[in-house]
Amino acid sequence: MNDAVTSSTPIGFVGLGVMGAAMARNLLKAGFKVTVHNRSRGKVEALLQAGARDGVSPSGVGRAAEVALVCVPDTPDVERVVFGEDGLIHGLQPGSVVIDLSTISATATVEFAARLKERGVHMLDSPVSGGPKGAEEGTLTCMIGGETQIVERCMPVFRAIGKSFTHIGTNGAGQLCKSCNQLVIVGTMMAVSEALALARKMGIDPGKVREALLGGSAQSFVLQNHAKRLLDGTLAPGFRSNLMLKDVKLALGAGRDSGVFMPVTALGAQMFAALCNSGRAELDNAALGLLFEELSGVGR
Repeated sequence: MNDAVTSSTPIGFVGLGVMGAAMARNLLKAGFKVTVHNRSRGKVEALLQAGARDGVSPSGVGRAAEVALVCVPDTPDVERVVFGEDGLIHGLQPGSVVIDLSTISATATVEFAARLKERGVHMLDSPVSGGPKGAEEGTLTCMIGGETQIVERCMPVFRAIGKSFTHIGTNGAGQLCKSCNQLVIVGTMMAVSEALALARKMGIDPGKVREALLGGSAQSFVLQNHAKRLLDGTLAPGFRSNLMLKDVKLALGAGRDSGVFMPVTALGAQMFAALCNSGRAELDNAALGLLFEELSGVGR
């Protein structure tokens, strides 16, 4: 079970949300035999029609897989899927690998990796960035933590779901990098939301402002994508506001634990908490701009 991964290596996937389902499909397209599980049966049925196999439970996926991928919302979900009563750990064989694609606590990740190692199972933490579009197109950015030889062994899996791969360091390093990613996005989202609210308040077309900014030093992924969703009013999630709140809290917790001064992240956590408490928790995180407009007295 320590050979390099090839298309004949059995793969498992637990967690078929917007991101997970797209990644599982790309693994199938790459020629892997993929066994899947999700709490919502409809997501499983759609993948079965695409050629996947039904693992029935996380432990069933573990029994079928040499490399098991997990993509679920939060730290407790990962612990349940991996170590729960019917978790992956009850099916995985020594030498197999768990790749956690979720965005969770770095501290918990280190603990999970140690618990798996006691059973002879390797773990890589690889939170991803690129959103639903990147997941669908197989162009995700993978931020990877874990042992070098295990990363190298699993590169064919990463190449099936992503385009950019950086081995950050040991277990937990991938999660810390994702926290850095999210705090930069949140800080940029606040600035973009503020700029567009200012334009609206002053009677200037915010679409024209965005167009101009994209041609200069202020251009960014957030200005290109999040701002467009805000201006178009297309705020069905993508990436829900309550998930971004969870992520920015993880970043803030990492800063607290390490004594890093993080005023932008702290404000971001407050702003996303306010957004979620305003009844927009299930909207795309680009809805943050609506909150800035309301606080500025700007109507639509």
